[in-house]
Amino acid sequence: MKGIILAGGAGSRLKPMTTAVNKHLLSVYDKPLIFYPLATVMLSGVREILLIVRPEDEASYRKLLGDGTALGIRFEYLLQDQPRGIAEAFLIGRDFIGDDHVVLALGDNIFFGHALRSILNEARAYQEGATIFCYRVSDPERFGVAMLDAQDRVVDLIEKPKEPKSNYAVTGLYFYDPSVVRIAAGLKPSARGELEITDVNRQYLAEGRLKCRILERGFAWLDTGTPDAMLDAANYIATIERRQGLKIACIEEIAWRQGWIDDAGLARLAKAQSNTEYGRYLAELPKIGK
Repeated sequence: MKGIILAGGAGSRLKPMTTAVNKHLLSVYDKPLIFYPLATVMLSGVREILLIVRPEDEASYRKLLGDGTALGIRFEYLLQDQPRGIAEAFLIGRDFIGDDHVVLALGDNIFFGHALRSILNEARAYQEGATIFCYRVSDPERFGVAMLDAQDRVVDLIEKPKEPKSNYAVTGLYFYDPSVVRIAAGLKPSARGELEITDVNRQYLAEGRLKCRILERGFAWLDTGTPDAMLDAANYIATIERRQGLKIACIEEIAWRQGWIDDAGLARLAKAQSNTEYGRYLAELPKIGK
């Protein structure tokens, strides 16, 4: 399986913060926002990851993440000069995906909760079709919405409905089989002029190959598209990390716990940040144990 993180977009709702800095490089408590979706993809066991970024931001992402060697994984970078819809990621990344399955994560979505790794592994194991994740929200009109039957099977998908008939929003995390490239290539732009991810999912639904996993109570899905949402996310992360003494979305720790780097590799990453609390946390991880 390959991974794609869509990290383009102008972040216009976050200006002036995003006037000079891409929103996915802004901090959410103690780490850049991009670390959170990257952590989700890594927890899925994916080691080949494509980041789709704006041309003006590519150098910053390469400076932050490099080619992935230090984490025992591989990063590639491709450019999206203008946002033309989430589904364009599959056209931009067509050669990268090849004949493999793919997980797509939006760069501004944060997932955290009990058994996240097992939920992701279950979605990865579904070899035929697509898996989406739904989350109950109080303002479904802001999102793509899934209508579910009594067995929690998707019966319809509507993008930002004016009068929602369901409170289940489709989150920014999607697992697809290789046919997603074919489906995306056949899409026509919506009234917004974008290739809609909802239309991709509707095609899988029409083919009877769409699976929905509901993220239950106690699970957190945070969409960081506004200043208030960024603050809420930072406060949430800070509260959990301070209480537990463990970090959320620490990509170096994930790589180490996955066995992609050894203790020596973790020590090198810790030493590069030795004068920070983050670096000291990395240095202490072997004492905590796996």
